[in-house]
Amino acid sequence: MVHFVGAGPGDPELITVKGKRLLEEADVIIYAGSLVNPQLLSLAKPGAEIHNSAPMTLEEVLAVMERAEAEGKTTVRLHTGDPSVYGAHREQMDALDERGIGYDVTPGVSSFLAAAASLKKEYTLPDVSQTVILTRKAGRTAVPEGEDLKSLAEHRATMVIFLSVGQLEEVAEDLAPSYGWDAPAAVVYKASWEDERIVRGTLADIAGRTREAGITKTALIAVGGFLGDDYQLSRLYDKTFTHGFRRGTEGGV
Repeated sequence: MVHFVGAGPGDPELITVKGKRLLEEADVIIYAGSLVNPQLLSLAKPGAEIHNSAPMTLEEVLAVMERAEAEGKTTVRLHTGDPSVYGAHREQMDALDERGIGYDVTPGVSSFLAAAASLKKEYTLPDVSQTVILTRKAGRTAVPEGEDLKSLAEHRATMVIFLSVGQLEEVAEDLAPSYGWDAPAAVVYKASWEDERIVRGTLADIAGRTREAGITKTALIAVGGFLGDDYQLSRLYDKTFTHGFRRGTEGGV
């Protein structure tokens, strides 16, 4: 059996309880070495076979899985954050289906969630935004037609941009026509890691501030009104608002 496990955003305590157990029990561990915190490997049992997939090809990763399966061993494929967000694990699962090798997926805490925690902000504020767009700017990997930043920005939703901090000037230029140059923006470098850093500003100055901080990779860009201070209180806890668990007061129905 192959277990795809979300390692969480960086802090080793943010792996799930189930993910931790699977990692401790694994005979073979293949981890995304460029992003997974190596402290998590201390959970491996003595004698576990450990592979860093950073320099490996898809075929090499699959070969390790196939050999482990033939030897009756359990494999953990350790992905950063949650494997469903820019994890490239679909192609691995499809290949395992073709080979008749069983697998399951244990979700993890995505870096975009850790970034919100570090920023101490809520992505979905009443009267500000009820939609979160996770995306990236086109680079060496293209994006489908209609998913360019300029098109997505027209929604003025909360936007979290992966894998694009090295193109931050272009990102700001793409977003500003819809959000405005004064829109609040933040860059979170290595959310939840010990060396995490946060840069705050607006679309007008966030690129320069980030450049001054020396941040060129391993960071998320967050843009939108959720970073501000103006919003409506939630009706969920409004004493005049009735729902299935509470009757309203002071004129509520």
